[in-house]
Amino acid sequence: MAYTNFTVETDADGIGLVTWDMPGRSMNVFTVGVMDELNAIIDETVADKAIKGVVITSGKSSFSGGADLSMIKSMFSFYQDEKAKDPATAAQKLFDLVGRMTGLFRKLETCGKPWVSAINGTCMGGAFEMSLACHGRVVSNAKGVKIALPEVKVGIFPGAGGTQRVSRLTDAQSALQMMTTGQSLSAARAKAMNLVHQVVEPDQLIPAAKQMIKEGLKPVAPWDERGFKAPGGGIWTPAAAQLWPAAPAILRRETSGNYPAALAILKCVYEGLQVPFDTGLKIEQRYFTQVLQTTEAYSMIRSLFVSMQELGKGARRPAGHPKTELKKVGVVGAGFMGASIAYVTAAAGIFVTLIDRDIEAATKGKTVSEGLVKDSIGKGRFTNDEGAALLSRITPSIDYADLSDADLVIEAVFEDRDVKKAVIEAVEAVLPAGAVFASNTSTLPITGLATNSKRPADFIGIHFFSPVEKMMLTEVILGKETGDRALAVALDYVAAIKKTPIVVNDTRGFFVNRCVLRYMSEAYDMLSEGVPAAMIENAAKMAGMPVGPLALNDEVAIDLSLKILKAAVADLGDKAVDGRHMQLITRLVEGEGRFGRKNSKGFYDYPPKPAKKLLWPGLKDLYPQKKADEIDVNVLKQRFLVTIALEAARTMEDGIVTDPREADVGSILGFGFAPYTGGALSYVDGMGVKAFVGLCETLAEAYGQHFNPTALLRDMAAKGETFYGRFDPYGVKTAA
Repeated sequence: MAYTNFTVETDADGIGLVTWDMPGRSMNVFTVGVMDELNAIIDETVADKAIKGVVITSGKSSFSGGADLSMIKSMFSFYQDEKAKDPATAAQKLFDLVGRMTGLFRKLETCGKPWVSAINGTCMGGAFEMSLACHGRVVSNAKGVKIALPEVKVGIFPGAGGTQRVSRLTDAQSALQMMTTGQSLSAARAKAMNLVHQVVEPDQLIPAAKQMIKEGLKPVAPWDERGFKAPGGGIWTPAAAQLWPAAPAILRRETSGNYPAALAILKCVYEGLQVPFDTGLKIEQRYFTQVLQTTEAYSMIRSLFVSMQELGKGARRPAGHPKTELKKVGVVGAGFMGASIAYVTAAAGIFVTLIDRDIEAATKGKTVSEGLVKDSIGKGRFTNDEGAALLSRITPSIDYADLSDADLVIEAVFEDRDVKKAVIEAVEAVLPAGAVFASNTSTLPITGLATNSKRPADFIGIHFFSPVEKMMLTEVILGKETGDRALAVALDYVAAIKKTPIVVNDTRGFFVNRCVLRYMSEAYDMLSEGVPAAMIENAAKMAGMPVGPLALNDEVAIDLSLKILKAAVADLGDKAVDGRHMQLITRLVEGEGRFGRKNSKGFYDYPPKPAKKLLWPGLKDLYPQKKADEIDVNVLKQRFLVTIALEAARTMEDGIVTDPREADVGSILGFGFAPYTGGALSYVDGMGVKAFVGLCETLAEAYGQHFNPTALLRDMAAKGETFYGRFDPYGVKTAA
């Protein structure tokens, strides 16, 4: 029988080789069609008496990325449609739907013939759950191999048998750690956890898998044999008595109870290990059905899975412009930011000319890349030859003429209009026709900088975040005269360096910094109200932020905050800045010499390592302190999330951000806005705009007019709209 996504061959030893190779895709993924074909292949191989066993592998460089986003999206739309038709039966129908993959893998596992998964490259999510249902697992030791069940990162969990099989193959603590964090495992680590049987050289992958069958691999899973016991003895053991009472507390410490899927993993493992395997699968299916009905799962999958992929694949790229294959990029400014931009560019295989005022400064900039390469080699990410090749693509220079054949030039010099003006003029004097000039400015409007350009249509902003090699977001900023071709080139570059872009129109602070400043400003308000600094930091983290606003301000630099406040006053007048904020930051910088982490003194003190940072005791002396039991922590949490969401809404109202996907993805990747919400606008939509407006009004009455809902929000509340409905990124009106 012929298949679209698989080929099936049988060798002289009677071993079937099933090769998964989806046409027109760079990676295999599970779709309804793939599951239909796999089901048919199981039937075919079972019926063929000549086949003694089956090896399943991939025809691509990676095994599989798991489920296709369209299939994930269809589960939510299916439930919403069924709920509208018959609320009483909608959950049962969803339960039956999500059990299909579970049933397929269980069918494979109990088919009576041995199956071996031969894993080459990335094996994620449902693909690894399928592999766990196979009776043998052989993995290549190639550097690119990554094995993971990362579903919790997008709001769901391994719901096709993953929680039951992993916890029956390895100890419960390791199983919980793997699934509640979504961590990737190397081949060696997966073997150490007993999740795979063999790790072999890439060219031995298929032979080793076939050999397992030749040696009499039993077509029975361990848990289907009489007398099976889970590693460590299961739930009712002394070791388990230490693990399970602590596990929920540890999870709450790490997540503040914000992630329903993470808690569901604990429940699935704890309950599942006390019952027969098939009952455990039903327990998992029940919890997966419940999680799929949560706002958190819907919002996280939409933003962190669907929208991120759409934006990464060029959802905002203007049509009609051929893809630019960048051969050479110039970076002007070899400070830490410029040097890091040079590194990620060279890592993408693009040649870089790194320019600074003198060759010593330019060469020093390259040493940043040398340090990053050395670190990557030490961690096994690069070979010595790969590291040397990367460094060979970076050429320090002081001669702007070396940019005469560049496709794109990025300036990353000091945040000073005159300095940037000089660089723009020097670069444009040699830049070839059709090349694009980009500024990495974080504060200066692009339109203003473009007045120094003779070719404003080719002038754009590409705003990176530090550390560049780790931060996945890039803001692409359009000036008033920026042309579509410049935008296309910028997005092609961002795709080449494997970052996620958001496209924003020009304004002070763009999108991310506008929201970040609101976050830090709310902390200034709380300090001035006498809220203890520790409560401020802890409440922010309980709200879902990865780092407290005071710690974040230290990383940004408090003296930079003072410069921003002074610039706002100079440009917009005294009323542009809250006097309490100016007084606080001026006191810290000019009165106390506290600039942030960079001089080891900020809102925190930074003693020599290995000692950890601690809040500066002097903070409590700046304002009269309230008693902790007089403060509602839930209100503190609301204030942080609402003030950021309000600013995101303002950027939509101002036309700075035009696509709600970009506001959501930008808020999460840019500064870690509570990922469980799905992003700043999904937070509003998830709550309901009417309820959000009511919360804003309550907070405005108690804590200041900056919480007043905007005219846009009031209009949306009156009309019962959502951001994804009113600003539909797909061009078709959709429900929330």
